[in-house]
This record gives sequence, C-alpha cells and structure tokens, in this order.
Amino acid sequence: MTYIAKPRVHHPSLPKNALGLTRRDYEGSMSTLCAGCGHDSVTAAIIEAFWRLEIPPHRVAKLSGIGCSAKTPTYFLGGAHGFNAVHGRMPAIASGAAAANRELTYIGVSGDGDSLSIGLGQLCHAIRRNVDMLYVLENNGVYGLTKGQFSASAEIGSKTKRGEANRQAPIDPVLLAISLGATFVARSFSGDKAQLVPLLEAGIAHKGFALIDVISPCVTFNDHEGSTRSYQATRERDVEIVSADFVPPAEEITSSYTMGDVAHVTMHDGSMLRFRRVADGYDPTDRDAAWAYIQARQAAGEVPTGLLFVDTSVPDMHDLLETVEAPLNVLPFEELCPGAAVLDSIQARWV
Repeated sequence: MTYIAKPRVHHPSLPKNALGLTRRDYEGSMSTLCAGCGHDSVTAAIIEAFWRLEIPPHRVAKLSGIGCSAKTPTYFLGGAHGFNAVHGRMPAIASGAAAANRELTYIGVSGDGDSLSIGLGQLCHAIRRNVDMLYVLENNGVYGLTKGQFSASAEIGSKTKRGEANRQAPIDPVLLAISLGATFVARSFSGDKAQLVPLLEAGIAHKGFALIDVISPCVTFNDHEGSTRSYQATRERDVEIVSADFVPPAEEITSSYTMGDVAHVTMHDGSMLRFRRVADGYDPTDRDAAWAYIQARQAAGEVPTGLLFVDTSVPDMHDLLETVEAPLNVLPFEELCPGAAVLDSIQARWV
C-alpha cells in the first residue's frame, strides 16, 4: 500500500494541541516498511510524543544512518529538517548540527547494526560529549536490509532465518551507555506505547544525550526452516528469473503491563521475550544500582524496561565547549570570520 498517498485534508474534529496542530501535522510519508514492523510502532510513538510536547515540526532536526531504521524519520514530522548520513555516521552529523544551532530539537534514529557495529565509535563519542539530542535505537537483532544476518545485539543462541545459532556474546547498548557516563538511559518495547511515549517525551526534554533502546521485532525473518514450502526451500529448487520476494503481512505486536510486572511477549518467529518494568521503588539516579539491576534481570532471562538511569547534573556539549547561544547562521560575518590577526594569535600558542 506504499503507493497510496496520504490524504491532505484533515477531519475538522481531530484534536489539536496548543499550537493548533493535529497529530496528522506530525506525520511524514507513507511507510514502506514490512507490514507489522516494530519500527512503524516507534514512528507512531514519536509522533504522539512531539504532538503532546507541542514542538513545532519545523523546529526539529531528525537524522539517521543506514538500515531499516534509517527510513523511520521519513515517516514522522514531514515539516522537520532531515539528514540521512552514511552508515554509522549519524552521531557525528548530529554533533555538528547541534554545535552550529542549539535552538533546534534533535532526534536521531538508528538501528542495532548502525549503532553497535559500523557506528559504535560514533555512538560512544556522542555519549561522551553529552550531545543534546534524543537517540532512538531500534533494536531487532538483525540486519534487515541485507537479509537477516546477526547484528551485534543478537543474543547467544538466537537463530537466523537459516537456523544458524549465534555463538557470540551481544553488546548491550544500555549497559554500554551507562558505562560511558550517559546521562539518560531507558529501554522499552515498540508494542508498549503506554510506556514508550512518556519515555520519548522525557528523552526529548532531557538536557544532554538521551538514549532509548527500543526492542523492535523484525517481521520478515519468521518462516521456519523445516518446511519444504518455505522461502529458502523454494529458492533451492527453483530457477530465479526475477529477483523478488514476498513478505507475508503480520499483525503489530503489542503488550501492556504495570510497573514491576513481567510480560511474556511472543515474537513473530515464535520466540518469547520476558519484559520486566522497573518497580515503583526503583531509583534511576544510582548508576551502580542501575548497572547491577540490569545485569541481575538479564541473568534471570528478562529484558528490563523503563527509565533505567538519569543524571541531570552533568554539563552537556554546549556547556563543556562554551558554544555561542545564537545559531551560526544568524551571526554577522565579522564574528564568524574574525580575521587573520586573530587566527595568527591562536596559532602562536603552538609555535
């Protein structure tokens, strides 16, 4: 249905925020992702968060790298600024844009491959600099665009579409961020909109780098290997005359559970994840306790979700670098280019 254009006319009874905008005004293009993809649920949550926060779309900059996740920004805030970087380089682009103009709200959307393999170094340094941005990591454990190879977040024992088991230990983006000094760390599930939307709102409002790891199922790689009618078996017995594929439509996976409870959620491939929301008495300001809690829950076979760690006392990139308040594009030429004499005085420090 991706060829269908969205209607431009809005129903007059749609609710509006204080800016007079409806949720439709925060949408983007029609999604071209697979039916049932968790990334589209993330898109819906992002639209809801920005609409609730009453942020004008044209005051937002959305950025991405490469992968299925990189398509997500196309589907929300059509009136925002946008930049699609090369693989894994989104954090550097976001850092540069934020340094040049601190007045915009920055959101970067990346995947587990884009963030934890190709762009791992980029992610680490964006965390270190405490770049003022929301970083949404859509985590499905595979490289969806290149047919489902394991990503660095795949757990030991998880299987590919071919049935091969992963034997390498995963990189946990939440533990990684906490160990690097991140000031806002959370995890959620794409199907739990009731939890995800408030986390996105808090991440957008946070001054500094906010990482939200979102478990987002990949619907495409769930046909079973033993079937003689599976895609793989058919390809092995067939002579391909055209490169084409078919992804059966699937339902969006959703879940609802209260704080402290565990939800058992079955993925499209039949596997099951156990999500545990942090309990009422959980203290997200204690870095050591957060680290111990996450490891303990993972050892129990659970995926802890919610706001896992936050620290509002750490200066962000602008504070550390003492950047100018005004966007660079509004500064007069004389301030942007102070002249050869000033440059000579700077270089003289190293003579």
